[in-house]
Amino acid sequence: MNFERYSRQILFSGIGRKGQESILRSRVIIIGCGALGTVIANNLARAGVGEIKIVDRDFVELQDLGRQILFDEEDAKERLPKAIAALNKLKKINSSIRLEAEVLSVEPRNIEKLIEGCHVVLDGTDNMETRFLINDACVKNRIPWIYGGVIGATGMSMNIIPEKTPCLRCVIHKLPLPGTLPTCDTQGVINPLPSAIGSWQSSEALKMLMGSGSLNQGLIYLDFWQGTFSKSRIMKRGDCLTCGKRDFRILKSEEISWVTALCGRNAVQISPPEETNISLESLRQTLGKVGEVSYNGYLLSFKTNGYELVVFPQGRVIIKGTTDKSVARSLCAKYIGL
Repeated sequence: MNFERYSRQILFSGIGRKGQESILRSRVIIIGCGALGTVIANNLARAGVGEIKIVDRDFVELQDLGRQILFDEEDAKERLPKAIAALNKLKKINSSIRLEAEVLSVEPRNIEKLIEGCHVVLDGTDNMETRFLINDACVKNRIPWIYGGVIGATGMSMNIIPEKTPCLRCVIHKLPLPGTLPTCDTQGVINPLPSAIGSWQSSEALKMLMGSGSLNQGLIYLDFWQGTFSKSRIMKRGDCLTCGKRDFRILKSEEISWVTALCGRNAVQISPPEETNISLESLRQTLGKVGEVSYNGYLLSFKTNGYELVVFPQGRVIIKGTTDKSVARSLCAKYIGL
């Protein structure tokens, strides 16, 4: 192994030759290859992580290029899957490591197989449902994972080490209702922010891979517009369903939405795990900033890029214009937060 390319990293006393050797022997998976995922993948490939698997269900669009650093205009023109486009770039950056790409939606039926044998799981996703699923799978299989999220000018990250730290459900006890959380596609995001949070996640991952004892404890919060940084101590909850009671409801599909292609209608229906009562009026105001919205008091219709999302008060969504479940999930994650 040629260590010359990592010479500046090895010179850093926190890593050294021994740490670099550990990094080269490591295997990680990045779930989601958007704004955060591209930063993490870029950092870890250049750092020499021995095996990197990238999983994403979406494809590159022109609007992604402002913040997703591994993609270019040609990728958007060809509508390349993000995992494949990232793989192509990373092979040119570091050909000495093993790279894998999976173009699929991470679901209860496949997540445990995907994370098997990985030393760290990194969150580059865009919705809480998938993060809760990652949390269930990692806690069950005792694999560390690193949460990351960005919106507007604010970002958060947290290390989750099963049996040692609180888990995501200790912080957020229940999946938020559809439409209640802002998304980057409704509230926007400034491009320096994913670079900062993704780099924080990358640094924590390197420390985990070396077995460093200097891992961050708690939830970090950045506000780039206000210029503030804070860290909150999170307490492990004894009554936590996931890490306390080891009741993996998301993994067992008990709290996850159901996706069904509607026969003969060129549409997909996504139903939440249980009926809710969302404010369609509030959702109308949010989505009205980014597309064509109509609301008749009974259901809301939102049109964007040739698709129509019909949202019902109980949280059910019909996505017209596709029979591809992955496309439907992506649209729901972007605009409804489901």
